[in-house]
Amino acid sequence: MAMMLPSLASAALRGLGAGRATWAGVVVRCREFSGTACAAHVQPVQEDAPEAGQGSAAEKPRWQRELGAVRTDWTREEVAEVYNTPMLELIYNAASVHRMYNDPSMVQRCTLLSIKTGGCPENCGYCSQSSHWSKETGTKAEKLMGLEEVYEAAVRAKAAGSTRFCMGAAWRGPSQVGKGQWERVLEMVTRIRGLGMEVCTTLGMLSPEQAQQLRQAGLTAYNHNLDTSPEYYEKVTTTRKYEDRLATLEAVRQAGISVCAGGIIGLGEQELDRVGLLHQLATLPAHPESVPINALVAVKGTPMQDNEAPTGLDVARCVATARIIMPRTVVRLSAGRMNFSFADQALCFMAGANSIFDGDKLLTTPNNDRNEDLKMFDMLGLKSRPAFVDYPSGNDSSRAFTEAAPAHTHASGGCGGSSCGGQERAHAHAN
Repeated sequence: MAMMLPSLASAALRGLGAGRATWAGVVVRCREFSGTACAAHVQPVQEDAPEAGQGSAAEKPRWQRELGAVRTDWTREEVAEVYNTPMLELIYNAASVHRMYNDPSMVQRCTLLSIKTGGCPENCGYCSQSSHWSKETGTKAEKLMGLEEVYEAAVRAKAAGSTRFCMGAAWRGPSQVGKGQWERVLEMVTRIRGLGMEVCTTLGMLSPEQAQQLRQAGLTAYNHNLDTSPEYYEKVTTTRKYEDRLATLEAVRQAGISVCAGGIIGLGEQELDRVGLLHQLATLPAHPESVPINALVAVKGTPMQDNEAPTGLDVARCVATARIIMPRTVVRLSAGRMNFSFADQALCFMAGANSIFDGDKLLTTPNNDRNEDLKMFDMLGLKSRPAFVDYPSGNDSSRAFTEAAPAHTHASGGCGGSSCGGQERAHAHAN
């Protein structure tokens, strides 16, 4: 038997990757992908013998010992360690955390509409809506859409299966527009909430007063992406500061609105910048209820038009890291899905993504066909997440959102959470 072991193991383990496998009562350590090479390293080992370098449980890093714990005291070194975990082990850990807090088959379908396109005074290098290169991109400044036109778009989105309707305006913030336009947006929020949909807006920087007005109108969530790490941010835009973004997130949180904040990969950043972004999000006073992970969709005419698109594995690594360090957050697989296969997206769902944007456009960039998404859901056994499913992440003010919701809006409330009943229950490159 001993003489036959290498050849038998070679046949049994052919095609397996590096790692550890059990065959006929022995543990086989494979250091190569080739079955022949693997057989050369077959070593009979006791099943309960620890692997070299494995150490005791007490010697494992804190994030592994406390896998699934909700924390806001992550160090950047810890986040980097999570991010740099070998891919399959990272996905396994993320999937384990995902199942602690979520139904892994439930994925929310959201719709994003640009209600005011072009003419933005900011100079974000990835964005086609900036007035700084409108001639190069051919994006013209348009007026704010009418109330009924937006409402009808929301009705269509709900009929198509979306449970969250997001509206983006190419503004630096509401302070730059007239009172009439601002009041129109507030009415859009209230009307669409009346459909029983979650409502999210991304309108630029907010003052505390504007955040309160949005809450009173019935807003579910406010999106304000950090885009990248604090260190790399000035390479993305110079017309605002990172601190401005953080101040808006604080105003949103204090108003009791759910926070939606994530970033974009593929801006020319290093992997350490991706770690820095995720660390920043995970160490906010309360984790965002939603974290959109966007892959850059390079637009001709923008300064980043020649940037290399991230791969599906790049996005899956970010999704998995986000899931581990923010266990209860909804991780939204957002812009850039058109470049990913069903297999790429399946890996992201396994790693903890539980939301997508459907429809043929995200603001000004193309998006996956809705019928293709339905086909993918059927293939993967996914089901649509209803509106207002409990959002356990966030602080008490956000979970108590319904206290300030208009009386005529949907009875389930705005943010989810315990006070919202939980009976029913990104983002693209927007400012």
